[in-house]
Amino acid sequence: MFTGIVEELGTVEAVEDQIDAIRLTIRATTVLEGTGLGDSISVNGCCLTVVSIDDGTWTADVMKETLEKTSMDKVHPGDRVNLERAVTAEKRLGGHIVQGHVDGVGHVVRRTPSEHWEVVEVSLPADVKGGLGRYLVDKGSITVDGVSLTVVEAGPESFTISLIPETLARTTLGFRGPGDRVNLEADILAKHVEKLLAAHTPQKQENNS
Repeated sequence: MFTGIVEELGTVEAVEDQIDAIRLTIRATTVLEGTGLGDSISVNGCCLTVVSIDDGTWTADVMKETLEKTSMDKVHPGDRVNLERAVTAEKRLGGHIVQGHVDGVGHVVRRTPSEHWEVVEVSLPADVKGGLGRYLVDKGSITVDGVSLTVVEAGPESFTISLIPETLARTTLGFRGPGDRVNLEADILAKHVEKLLAAHTPQKQENNS
């Protein structure tokens, strides 16, 4: 589990094609502190398992399922990526509960800068069953490329977020442009509420007359 508070920007060192998977090597500093083999690190919102650590880099295997459902299929050496270690019991929950299980891939639609922040509109993926928009509410939480953010305005096909200078400087969202793909994860609490309500909602009876 993660909080969506990015700890550092890492750099993709190498991408090894394994036909139905890739082996991803990332250069980092902060997230390697206290990290061991088998630990989890969020990379642009994707929960990956550390399989090796070597001289300022760490490696993870990214399976076909992840490549098909996230933006990880387009990473290249030199790319910057958002990194966060799994949350521990003594850590402050500065963002919200993030699983690192990407629901779909959206696209940056437009950026509108202002004096002290920047408003970014992100499209919602059309290929997600039922649509992700049902989980979004104004002032609710959304994870974009592993960053915990507050929804400014939720729509059926897109949503907007406001990025403060700190977020722009410390995450990949500072340089994502229109058309760029971003990983999205809806609030897990909204998903549980939906399922619980569905279980207690009477099903409509078909009229056989």
